[in-house]
Amino acid sequence: MNADLFAALPATAGFELFEERLRQSGCCLPAGVDEAGRGPLAGPVVAAAVILPPRYDLAGLADSKKLSARRREQLFGSIRQQAVAVGVGFCSAAEIDRHNILQASLLAMRQAVMRLHPAADALLVDGLQTLALPLPQQALVKGDARCASVAAASIIAKVVRDRIMQVFDRRYPGYGFARHKGYGSAEHRRRIAELGPCPLHRASFRGVREYL
Repeated sequence: MNADLFAALPATAGFELFEERLRQSGCCLPAGVDEAGRGPLAGPVVAAAVILPPRYDLAGLADSKKLSARRREQLFGSIRQQAVAVGVGFCSAAEIDRHNILQASLLAMRQAVMRLHPAADALLVDGLQTLALPLPQQALVKGDARCASVAAASIIAKVVRDRIMQVFDRRYPGYGFARHKGYGSAEHRRRIAELGPCPLHRASFRGVREYL
């Protein structure tokens, strides 16, 4: 991380101030990075990276967890239309079991950044850790509630993952993936107990490994 580049950014910077300050420092294409799906018992972890233009019209942009599914879908389309670039990365349940959920999340984030065209020249990463990439970057705790491009990335990641789980619901009927998206709801836990895990389940997670 280039510490000097981020030194002027206060911990309480406004929703769009992170990107604005980076542009003033010479970084023309700062990207926000976030993931969706760290907690579920099944399905992939999905990450997104988004470069927003200096001016955009995304009324209601916020952390994806605070938005209804309908509003996320609306903003998803608007972000795709207005963003300079969007990249998406994935790690499957098998990769999560192989690497652990933290490393799989970081890997998916790196994939998302590397799929940006044009490429980013600085990163704002949701969470506590930066990425193993040769770019100036800053980790932002609760970045999806503090930084516009990270909020946009959270929406892209969440909508893409939800759509994937709807497809998997048809491939693996009986678990209710379209409803709970793989999270550990009472219904989902009951279905695992009745049917046993399927290939989408994370074998290393409590709530799944007991039934292997």
